[in-house]
Amino acid sequence: MRQIKTLVAAGIITAAAALPAFAADISGAGATFPYPIYAKWADAYKKESGNGLNYQSIGSGGGIKQITARTVTFGASDMPLKPEELDKIGVIQFPTVMGGVVPVVNIDGIKSGDITLDGATLAKIFMGEVKSWDDPAIKKLNPNAKLPKQAIAVVHRSDGSGTTFIFTNYLSKVSAEWKSKVGSNTAVEWPVGIGAKGNEGVSNNVANTKGSVGYVETAYAKQNKLTTTKLINKDGKVAEPTPEAIMAAAAGADWAHAPGFYLILTDSAGAKSWPIAGATFILVPKQPKDPAAASEALKFFAWAYKSGDKMAQDLDYIPMPDSVVNLIESNWKKEIKDQGGKPISF
Repeated sequence: MRQIKTLVAAGIITAAAALPAFAADISGAGATFPYPIYAKWADAYKKESGNGLNYQSIGSGGGIKQITARTVTFGASDMPLKPEELDKIGVIQFPTVMGGVVPVVNIDGIKSGDITLDGATLAKIFMGEVKSWDDPAIKKLNPNAKLPKQAIAVVHRSDGSGTTFIFTNYLSKVSAEWKSKVGSNTAVEWPVGIGAKGNEGVSNNVANTKGSVGYVETAYAKQNKLTTTKLINKDGKVAEPTPEAIMAAAAGADWAHAPGFYLILTDSAGAKSWPIAGATFILVPKQPKDPAAASEALKFFAWAYKSGDKMAQDLDYIPMPDSVVNLIESNWKKEIKDQGGKPISF
């Protein structure tokens, strides 16, 4: 745990960073959003079972590309694929944990929770329409905050990113202008700002740039001691990015009626809900070219569901409920087969 925190805080974990490969030869690539928990799980699993994995934190877009090309045992994405997209590339998907995306700022004299933003103002900041921290729109929301006359430096992801999908999906729901001009995807045409690779890169840029604002998964904000903002949620209440608020956003998730586990949690109703929340997903071929490696990957995730909840909560992720885990594992048995049509063991 201490080692992971040190590496993230120091910016040593890069978008291409990977855990050492072990004998089991489980390989995965994709989302940076869940990298802190996958690294923590991998370390604990290695100690317990002797097996480990090689996970490359390259962004959700890269994870989808690699599993489509079958160059890894599993891909990882924070943007869920629609059922027809899963069928097209012959994979299933399942959620591992849920988490939050949070705006982070670097303003002298401002601590976490000192600033409150709403969705419309956040969209205008990332569109370049609100350009200074003392803009009337921000001052109206924060009448008692000491906001400097300082230009806002926007930091966004430069790579294909599920964190970007979650963030822009939220902005598209709260701003008609954002939806029509920019939209929602793993990569968008950003109107303004500096691009950085991975949650790691955005964290480092915000930490080192005065007047900046960016968006990262909550574990990165926590580990890098970044300054977070509050947000006004769908119910008009001020919310903070706490585990309880993220759990409130996830409370209404109806996974049982979500074909292919396609579910988006942004802008959820609820007085206590954090509005920028989402799950992160694993993509596995229905007919793996290496059934033994696929079996080891499923064993790893089965272990994580059974033994990894406390580790996830320590990093402010929300574990999947047991009822959802049962659905996921039933789906593995039904959908993932070897060349002879037999279910892959786990």
